[in-house]
Amino acid sequence: MYFIPEELDDYVVKHSENEPELLQQLSRETYQKILQPRMLSGHYQGRVLSMISKLISPKNILEIGTYTGYSALCLAEGMQASGALHTIDINEELADFQRKYFDKSDYGNQIFQHIGNALEIIPTLDTTFDLVFIDADKENYSNYFNIVINKLNPGGIILSDNVLWSGKILEELKPNDTATKALLEYNILLKNDNRAETVILPIRDGLTISRKKGF
Repeated sequence: MYFIPEELDDYVVKHSENEPELLQQLSRETYQKILQPRMLSGHYQGRVLSMISKLISPKNILEIGTYTGYSALCLAEGMQASGALHTIDINEELADFQRKYFDKSDYGNQIFQHIGNALEIIPTLDTTFDLVFIDADKENYSNYFNIVINKLNPGGIILSDNVLWSGKILEELKPNDTATKALLEYNILLKNDNRAETVILPIRDGLTISRKKGF
């Protein structure tokens, strides 16, 4: 779903930063070999993630939902030289694919993969984070927020993807549509939670920026 006319969207992409060659390769191989390639962040959103990370200059990053590793590499572009990026995915079949591209990048030794249930893994991570990216199963978005907010440093940022869900958040809710229901509840949670301040950006499928209060 385009939130601005397609021609204007094309103009925005053409006049934004170019997609790095490694990410072009990753994108091509994802479309060639991996199911549901539309889950990829892609050129424009990837450059947005990179820019936000560079503005924050995070030491530690947490990503929930790795897929093929595109967004992790974008976020890593702004990470401090002494920093670490922890990325969690439940699908172990993609781990080797991810690692291949992580190791081709400048950040391979700073990216740590975790396979399994993020709600079980996150409490075991003995660190706090400056930047969190949530892009996994929508039904657990509120649970992810509630578990990471306490591991987020004051002033830290949580990015949440797909919060507009192709416009379904404006449609009549279907009885079995658990993903849309969960996103509607999540958007209300972010709006009302006094631990953070939030804005939604109508970028691609909707990207929320939430900043933890504290400084």
